[in-house]
Amino acid sequence: MLFLDQTVRNRPGSASGGDPLARAASAKTQTRIQKEKTELILSAALEVFASYGFRGTTIDQIAAEAGLSKPNLLYYFDSKDAIHEQLLEDLLDTWLDPLRSLDAEGDPVDEITSYVIRKLEMARDFPRESRLFANEILQGAPRIMDQIAGPLRELVAEKAAIITGWADAGRIAPVDPYHLIFSIWATTQHYADFDIQVAVVLGKRADQRFEDAAAYLTNLFTKVLRPSEG
Repeated sequence: MLFLDQTVRNRPGSASGGDPLARAASAKTQTRIQKEKTELILSAALEVFASYGFRGTTIDQIAAEAGLSKPNLLYYFDSKDAIHEQLLEDLLDTWLDPLRSLDAEGDPVDEITSYVIRKLEMARDFPRESRLFANEILQGAPRIMDQIAGPLRELVAEKAAIITGWADAGRIAPVDPYHLIFSIWATTQHYADFDIQVAVVLGKRADQRFEDAAAYLTNLFTKVLRPSEG
C-alpha cells in the first residue's frame, strides 16, 4: 500500500475535505470578510492552543497571533472557551471520518491497514490539531467528554463489532477490536504528538519518517491480522 502524497481525502458528509478550519463559520450566515476573519482567528487559536494548551492560552495571545486587536477578536468569539469549543467540535468530527469509512463489505486486512494509513496521513497533515486533541485528553477531556462518551464511543463500538465479525468468520486472526483500534491511534498519532522527538532521533532519516512509518505499520498490522494457516 502506497503512502499518499495528498492530504486526507474527502469523505461523504465531511465538509471541505476534512479540514477543521474550513468549517469554522458554522450555522449563521456570514459575509466573506466575516468568514475570513473567523477562519483567521481559529487558525491562530489552533497554533496557540497546540503550543500552550487551554490553560496556558489567553485571548491576548490569540489576538496577537491573528494580528487583530482584542476587541476585534471578541466581536467574533466572546471568550477563549468559545474558540476552543469550536475548534474541538470541528476537529473531533474530522478525526472520526477515517474510522467511519471502515467498510464491513471490504477485505478486512485492506480495510484496517487503509485506516492505519489514513490516520497516519492525518498525523502528517494536521499535527497541530492532533496536539490540541491530545492536550484536551491529558486535562481529562472536560470540554469534549460528551462527544467522547457519545458519538466517539458509539462509532468505536460499531466498528469493533465489524472487526469481531471478521475474526469470528476466520477472515482475520482473533484480536480484541478495542485494543486494536487503540493501538492504531497510538502508533499513528505518535508521529504528530511527538514529532520533534521522532525527527531528532531519526536524524537524516526524518524526511522520510511518514513514508517509512506507513510501510512499517502496514507490515506490522498485516502480520497481526493475518489468520494462522491450518
